[in-house]
Amino acid sequence: MDSVYRTDPIPDPPSAFNMAAHVLAAGAATPDKLAMQIVKPSGAQRWSYGRLIAAVRGAGTLLLDAGLTPGDRVMLRLGNGPEFPIAFLGAIAAGLVPVPTSAQLTGAEITKLAADLDPAAVVAGDGIALPDHPARVIPAEILRKAEEAAPCDYAMGDPNRLAYMIFTSGTGGSARAVMHAHRAIWARQMMYRGWYGMGPDDRLMHAGAFNWTYTLGTGLMDPWTLGATALIPADGVEPRSLPLLLKRFDATIFAAAPGVYRQILKHHETLSLPKLRHGLSAGEALPDPTRAAWNAATGTKVYEALGMSECSTFISGSPDHPAPPGTCGYPQAGRHVAVLGEDGLPVPRGEPGQLAIHESDPGLYLGYWNAPEETAARRIGPWFVTGDTVSMGEDGAITYLGRGYDMMNAGGFRVSPIEVEEVMHDCPGAGDVAAVEIAVKADASVIALAYTGEAEEDSLRAHAEARLARYKQPRLYAHIAALPRNRNGKVLRSEIRTMLQQEVPS
Repeated sequence: MDSVYRTDPIPDPPSAFNMAAHVLAAGAATPDKLAMQIVKPSGAQRWSYGRLIAAVRGAGTLLLDAGLTPGDRVMLRLGNGPEFPIAFLGAIAAGLVPVPTSAQLTGAEITKLAADLDPAAVVAGDGIALPDHPARVIPAEILRKAEEAAPCDYAMGDPNRLAYMIFTSGTGGSARAVMHAHRAIWARQMMYRGWYGMGPDDRLMHAGAFNWTYTLGTGLMDPWTLGATALIPADGVEPRSLPLLLKRFDATIFAAAPGVYRQILKHHETLSLPKLRHGLSAGEALPDPTRAAWNAATGTKVYEALGMSECSTFISGSPDHPAPPGTCGYPQAGRHVAVLGEDGLPVPRGEPGQLAIHESDPGLYLGYWNAPEETAARRIGPWFVTGDTVSMGEDGAITYLGRGYDMMNAGGFRVSPIEVEEVMHDCPGAGDVAAVEIAVKADASVIALAYTGEAEEDSLRAHAEARLARYKQPRLYAHIAALPRNRNGKVLRSEIRTMLQQEVPS
């Protein structure tokens, strides 16, 4: 059987559609219900749906009154405060195109992005670096008056038109603005049962920055679309404090990257979270030891999802359909995916290949801004190719093997860094680990392991010899202070590869 998984597609969205209107429709029917809390140990900011909707539509009016016109790009330079979702949805409501960016970017970094994006305006939070660009600057403080402004009309239109952009690393490693249509929010309904197991009575806490696709969708837009409550840790809240907030604010679902789960478990062996039903994980592979430790500490399970900025999450396990051990889960109902070989055709089930999403998926991006060649390079016939190496089981479950450029070649065998890392993580004293391939000669390369713990190299080597096939065993070991990660907690293998390569004698 070929590695193709297809189920009946979801219905098309209405022909006249606006993403912000769709997100807030359920809340409009329950205006007194709590929509959002920005939480910290000392208290929380509370926003009802009525207040949120008034602020969003008022923000749309204020942005238009500032001289912007529908279709203009608006760069958001905001932190994890209520101004962020208000500006984001307010811009979309008015027909503008918001572009979230990380508040941690430096002036030079954001100037580079602005040069490519050429925004008409920048919504600026206090103390956040601004680009050297002629775009008008709109202080975020004006959004604090949005609730009092006249509500803008929702700009209804073709669901396939551009709604927002979000930056991610392109195939060449440089940041690219991913263009998403209004229909992207419509497509997220496939996640509600296929991953979240969430309903209107849930209180979901997400530990992440608003500019990240994972937080923006899972942490805010999806709870609001369902009429649930979003709980967001305030700027400066440390992972060790999250269990206190989960308990104090009665969170029923917790969502975070694997690194956050690990940080919590470093400080808490047991956790009393009586209202928590389960956790969600995405952003990178969740190590089995972390999953097991969380289950032991809380008595709850973590459901993992595989996705990317270009399509959000589309492979997952869920409370109703758990992922088989060692896999990421199943394509969500409504998806059409395949695993392709080098010839662009589906491989037999069980064989590794490149994960691909059919062009008909309503959640698939419109392309990369100002990068038609890079956009075209991600297509093979009707398929968008993800760059992820996976295999599909007979039952359709997907096993993640690594990014295409992260896969290692050891003596002619392709080896997933995930497989090596999961084994080596269990070695006492290993700490955090990352496996990469480095060149030792012009025509030879080996697997190297970077680790942060106090284990001796002999112990690591013995552990690998006892548990990994010879061709999968690291040949080089390098102790480093910490694994380099991006702002969303993903391990930067390219930096590790460069770091370790410099230590190899020439």
